[in-house]
Amino acid sequence: MCETLSNISGDIKSIKKTILNRLENLYNFSVPRTKIINEELALELIDLTYDLNREIAIYLNRRGEVTNVSIGDHRTAELTETKGRKSTNRLSGIRCIHTHPNASSNLSNADLSSLKEMRFDLIMAIGVQENTQDENSSQLITDASFSYIHDYSNDQYELQVYGPLNLKRIYEIDFLELIEQAEKTLSKKVVSSNISIVERALLVGISSDKDYKDSLEELAKLTKTAGAIPVGAVIQSRSKPDVTFYIGKGKLQEVSLIAQEQDIDLIIFDEELSSSQKRNLTEALKRRIVDRTELILDIFAQRAHSYEGKLQVELAQLKYILPRLIGTGLVLSRQGAGIGTRGPGETKLEVDRRKIRNRISFLDSEIKDLEKRRQLQREQRIKNQTPIVSLVGYTNSGKSTLLNKLTNSNILAEDKLFATLEPNARKATLPSKKEVVFVDTVGFIKKLPHQLVASFKATLEEVSQADLLLHVIDLSNPIWQDQSDAVFVVLKELKSDNKPIITVFNKIDKLENPLILEKMSKVENSICISAKNDTNLDNLVLLVDEFFKQKDIDLTILIPHSQSHLISKLYEHANIKSTEYLAEGTLLDISLKRRFYDIYKDFIVGEK
Repeated sequence: MCETLSNISGDIKSIKKTILNRLENLYNFSVPRTKIINEELALELIDLTYDLNREIAIYLNRRGEVTNVSIGDHRTAELTETKGRKSTNRLSGIRCIHTHPNASSNLSNADLSSLKEMRFDLIMAIGVQENTQDENSSQLITDASFSYIHDYSNDQYELQVYGPLNLKRIYEIDFLELIEQAEKTLSKKVVSSNISIVERALLVGISSDKDYKDSLEELAKLTKTAGAIPVGAVIQSRSKPDVTFYIGKGKLQEVSLIAQEQDIDLIIFDEELSSSQKRNLTEALKRRIVDRTELILDIFAQRAHSYEGKLQVELAQLKYILPRLIGTGLVLSRQGAGIGTRGPGETKLEVDRRKIRNRISFLDSEIKDLEKRRQLQREQRIKNQTPIVSLVGYTNSGKSTLLNKLTNSNILAEDKLFATLEPNARKATLPSKKEVVFVDTVGFIKKLPHQLVASFKATLEEVSQADLLLHVIDLSNPIWQDQSDAVFVVLKELKSDNKPIITVFNKIDKLENPLILEKMSKVENSICISAKNDTNLDNLVLLVDEFFKQKDIDLTILIPHSQSHLISKLYEHANIKSTEYLAEGTLLDISLKRRFYDIYKDFIVGEK
């Protein structure tokens, strides 16, 4: 987007060489230490602005030397990074002076935001307009406004703004006295540890769908869950992402302006970005760029507390990073010239990739070991003929709360996205005296990163091993149907979409429209509840109990001694309640899984 010729930043393609030379000559100007700007430099900036009809920004240090010159368009000049002081209780030691062609000198929100972000000593705008009231005069009308940080309170810098003022008044201001007084105030009030670390985020997405705002609302919830504050959103209507910047160049400029005006720390995109898109956006917007996948991975990293959870999250993050690991030129190379450095060598990029692959291999091995232990637990449950009921659903649909109520447990249940990462299994006894295991699983979400599905395979296998799924839906959410569809996308990926399902419409206590409840209560194989208020939970338990009653058959069978080999199989296919050895064979009271009925039907002597 920008070119650099010598020390001039910005778009210089169409600028004549004579003008470029004049711009270069700005570096030869010097301003007295006590002045904001002197008349000589101000007049040259005004003339150049008038001749170019483009904004010009210059940066001066405390010695009054010009350190940077940047050219923009007729609206704005890009404020480049400066090498100023980094201490939070001192100003940067750099002041920015820029012009506004065909406009007043009023400082924009972007100007004031840049002042705070870069902690300039001062930012000043000079308005340059032609006098259109006098036809016989070519005089330029100029004035100036400036602002500086003069105090710090409530975890933020406070600004003092002056102007518009006549330039002659600007020349008379004692710059050093003004800045020294400001720094004296800041040194007493600002402590590094007190600076707020809560990041301000701008959300960006593209869509041809008018209802796309629902997706950005969810992205805003994810942003809050991750610990940042969403302060705005930008949606571009287009059929597919731009290959270079994801969004179009026009929208990119809009995002850049909003980021300056709103003092944005990071920009979050509602899709997974390619490595080149992320690099291009970072260079163009000068902000930290995060995509949806990275955001969800960050939330998982914060939520993971168990050893297994931490391993799974790290594995997902490394799988996300590996294909995006790119070099940045010679900096990442270990090759050199001279004795002892010749040969193919190994670039640092290759070393980093190798280290990541080795770490992925180690994590895979560790997770497989944990998976074996989990499999042993499953086999024990199968051996004991204990049915498994998995609670699945969109994140924050109320699964953990429901599990607590069904099993009289005290598992963490929060009104947050992804509050549960590790599966929680709890036993419960149904009214028929049958024992079942209820398992709470990680919440699903739209566009759930494939890295997470792969890394959390061991955890999500609880779903594939379940005898029954309770699909918990937050009925109070306006987009519950979209969330339900997203759950089935993940279930299909886990090859569990054909399992028996009871749909549990939760949070009916939050419903404002009673007609919705009436409609949903008629849906086949479903139930409407409020886990929070215990509404209809007894009927849900009866529904689960009835499912297993229909699935299992209580029988009395007599296995002749000649067929005694069937008894060992019977322990795999049924729950043995009692055994009696008779002269004619073995008499057993069993609860048999319905699918094995035909194997033992000839030995049935009693059926309930």
